[in-house]
Amino acid sequence: MKQYLENYKAWLNADALTEGEKEELRAIANDDAEIALRFSNGLSFGTAGLRGTMKTGWNAMNTHTVAHATQGLANLILKEGRANDGVAVAYDCRINSRLFAETAACVLAANEIKVYLFDDLRPTPELSFALRELNCVAGINITASHNPKEYNGYKAYWEDGAQLPPEHADTVSEEINRLDIFADVKTLDYNAGLESGIITLIGAEIDEKYLAEVQKQAVNPNAVKAVADELKIVYTPLHGTGHKLVPEIMKRVGLKHLYTVEEQMVIDGRFPTVKKPNPEYSEVFTLGIEIANKVGSDLVVATDPDADRVGVMTRTPDGSFMTITGNQMGALLVDYIITAYRETGTMPQNPYVVKSIVTSELSAKICAANGVKMHNVLTGFKFIGEVIKNYEKTGDGAFLFGFEESYGYLKGTYARDKDAVVASMLICEMTAFYKAKGMTLSDALNALWDKYGFCYEANVEIYMEGLDGVARMAALMNSLRENPPAEFGGVKVALIGDYKAGTFTENGEVRPTGLPCSNVLYYRLCNGDVIVARPSGTEPKIKYYYMLEASDRTSAEQKLKSYQTTLDSLAK
Repeated sequence: MKQYLENYKAWLNADALTEGEKEELRAIANDDAEIALRFSNGLSFGTAGLRGTMKTGWNAMNTHTVAHATQGLANLILKEGRANDGVAVAYDCRINSRLFAETAACVLAANEIKVYLFDDLRPTPELSFALRELNCVAGINITASHNPKEYNGYKAYWEDGAQLPPEHADTVSEEINRLDIFADVKTLDYNAGLESGIITLIGAEIDEKYLAEVQKQAVNPNAVKAVADELKIVYTPLHGTGHKLVPEIMKRVGLKHLYTVEEQMVIDGRFPTVKKPNPEYSEVFTLGIEIANKVGSDLVVATDPDADRVGVMTRTPDGSFMTITGNQMGALLVDYIITAYRETGTMPQNPYVVKSIVTSELSAKICAANGVKMHNVLTGFKFIGEVIKNYEKTGDGAFLFGFEESYGYLKGTYARDKDAVVASMLICEMTAFYKAKGMTLSDALNALWDKYGFCYEANVEIYMEGLDGVARMAALMNSLRENPPAEFGGVKVALIGDYKAGTFTENGEVRPTGLPCSNVLYYRLCNGDVIVARPSGTEPKIKYYYMLEASDRTSAEQKLKSYQTTLDSLAK
């Protein structure tokens, strides 16, 4: 009998399953492909934790896979002798998020590990803050970020507030592989855990401390107040966890006219008003733009369901709205923070900014022109956190800002993950700054391009779903390594970075990247353009990142089409 069929039968006969779960499995008894998809492999646990669709099965998000992963994390904590330090646990608005959070809490409690469980849904960055504030050894957040409604996920954090470092993620993964998903997982009744005190509910007191730290990150606290009578901003949490704290922080910095999208202020893990709750997509702003046009607002802000990412649409000179991409917003905020510090005479000594290698070089130009050090790191906010931690050890630098092209930003060291709450506050403040000058963020972006040159960024995603998706992704990356492209669209490749091998190759010379191992390929062309290929860590797709310089948008789009044609031919 095939192994996946044996796994299927083992689950079907397991006492741990409810009758409803068994009925779900009986319903697929004649669907060999679905059985294979659910039971050939388990969800892979990495530095980003777990993520998958919610089903009964080994390769899916359910109470059993959540409990299994938590037992692996518990074993790591016990091995480190840190049970008394405790674990903070949070969750978002998604279907089953509260259930999965309680499941994790009960496993930790059964292992005699102290648990601090949020009493209601909270933004991801508040979890990062809370575990640092409470001096916990680790944290767990139940969220699938901006994925469709069918998904949920499990993010694990370590004591610095960043997601698990690779060595700890490997230990947890090894434990998960070693442990039987049913027989080796301990659990305690939830109410018994509360009564004994090993599970403690936390909430409003952490909110206040968190908001106080966020508000400290204001660069010019008077900017919003100066134009408060005229400034109008529309906000939507996309049915998620930003619904309370984002409006609250905007009010605290002086915003008088905040308009919320009431249909999307409703907490609902089905995300009924959008196809995907992703602030990268312009469609999620439709309802917000309708309100903006009615009230005369120049800005619509949207946060994703776990409020760690934020997207913005701004009014343009012709009265329409345009998206400000993650790359563009990062550059705008870097420029604004530097400018505001300079104007208020509060620029700290030895300032630095951190961005990922797939993020636009426009912000690097801004930093170079202003004497601010720029660090490039691998994709993942934990790597930005590592730079912050290293500077804190030496005490010789001041963290100004960190960001990724995927709409994630952080100012301040109170947390170690991207934070849409602080980013929304800074975007509000920056909008007020330009409002006082008679400018929108569209005008400000054009001013940046006039000063530093036009920069164009684009992402192209190639989905590889199905049982063989992982194998096809690996085959494509291997092919690019074994047969490295010499040119894209007729433009020669000047440098190849293979972050899995840890090497840069340029003019026949090989040197180390200086960064951790990661399955990423980086190409810098002779004209300065950059192309990066990277498999997604959470979805079955290859992502191509294009960072191009051109005289205008039309020229940049022509380049993109030419370069993509080359990549398409290589993928065949």
